[in-house]
Amino acid sequence: QVQLVESGGGLVQAGGSLRLSCAASGRTFSIYHMGWFRQAPGKVREFVARISWSGDSTYYADYADFVKGRFTISRDNAKNTVYLQMNSLKPDDTAVYYCAADRSRVATRSVTGYDYWGQGTQVTVSS
Repeated sequence: QVQLVESGGGLVQAGGSLRLSCAASGRTFSIYHMGWFRQAPGKVREFVARISWSGDSTYYADYADFVKGRFTISRDNAKNTVYLQMNSLKPDDTAVYYCAADRSRVATRSVTGYDYWGQGTQVTVSS
């Protein structure tokens, strides 16, 4: 089992920044990819970004089009932590943000492709 705990959410004005953290514990050696998703009220959970987790220092990151150039995903394997730096935030970014871990070698943007989920952290962007 893998446990994921998110932190760093909060209230910020439009144009501001937040950094989310996701600390992983347990069988972290089984993880191949880590992802961030979000879910706004009344909407389905959607992909935000993902990063390869295991292996050497080089890694692959992927972003949803609506966050490209504004959000950056990164990892610190020594701390078993993945981050989501969010800049130039917009009111449309308001959502609960979830961290997820995938045991598959095949990277995916699909919600159903991830095996473990955190409890979520609220991000609210005011206009």
